[in-house]
Amino acid sequence: MANYGTIPVSSSPSPALDLFSKAKEKGISIYAKRRPWRELTHLDSFSFPPSFREAVARVRANTDYFRVNYALIVLVVVFLSLLWHPVSLIVFLVMMAIWLFLYFLRDDPLIFFGRTLGDRLVLLLLSVVTLVALLLTHATKNILVSLTIGIVLVLVHSAIRSIENHYEDDKESGLLPAESSGST
Repeated sequence: MANYGTIPVSSSPSPALDLFSKAKEKGISIYAKRRPWRELTHLDSFSFPPSFREAVARVRANTDYFRVNYALIVLVVVFLSLLWHPVSLIVFLVMMAIWLFLYFLRDDPLIFFGRTLGDRLVLLLLSVVTLVALLLTHATKNILVSLTIGIVLVLVHSAIRSIENHYEDDKESGLLPAESSGST
């Protein structure tokens, strides 16, 4: 009678709960790699590049520096464009779930017909399958326009945002340790 009224608790979490906690941890770690949005939009950091070569250098540096932010921007633009195409939006969400299972949440290598697939191959295959699946929903024009808009936004931003203060931004945000002021 000592156990009367108690609720039995399992010692191990359910596989679904384990998967959701793993997805949450991975999402938090990816989102943590993004730069602060305030840094992305800091008005003093914008200037037109003096040459095409400088613009290309800025694009390379900024796309590496703000890659998570830029990916989020492109995904939001595509997502917003799919709001008027519910079938495409459902396909997009299903493909995101497939991406989670096959790319982001797996710890072990993916084995297909006895062959181990590398991360780059999985990335390429998932990208192609996602694009084909979305194009089969007859929202081709909408998807291509939204991707173009997202990419143009990223390219324009990365070309006109100067890169001189990336190191200072990292020190100020705590991503890099501050230099010691003591002499040795």
